[in-house]
Amino acid sequence: MLIGLISDTHIPWVEPRLPAGLLRAFRGVELVLHAGDIYVPSVLDELAELAPVVAAQGDGDFDAVLADERVRERQELRVEGRALLLVHERSRFNSFALPDDGMTPDIVVFGHEHRPAVQSYRGVLMVNPGSATFQHYKHGKGTVALLEIVEGRATAHIVPV
Repeated sequence: MLIGLISDTHIPWVEPRLPAGLLRAFRGVELVLHAGDIYVPSVLDELAELAPVVAAQGDGDFDAVLADERVRERQELRVEGRALLLVHERSRFNSFALPDDGMTPDIVVFGHEHRPAVQSYRGVLMVNPGSATFQHYKHGKGTVALLEIVEGRATAHIVPV
């Protein structure tokens, strides 16, 4: 399964719309995960034209975004036999401690830092797609990530948009 990962779009505060390169980057994805700071639900609607969307609440998301059924503070998913946790801030993963009320994740997708990262920590694949519109809190080219899960093996890589 190919999954598109995006975070920190901050639309329309930073940019009026999603980057044009996003369509090319997400070609063929079967699911899109947004790791928060969406700002307007129309971003989720646009992403939903590509594939089903699941989103985490960002610290800048209020009102209409929070009312959207696709958005929760944290999302726990099972994808191709792997447990995936989607949050905005990795600190919501209790500084890598296991959550008391949920699953033990194999994969954690998070945002907030505006810096792309793919790393393994204590056997957990940690992926921050960076910001699609405001990388390192600066205007210019952003990044997203692609997560592929095949036969239970998960790999991820960062894609400039």
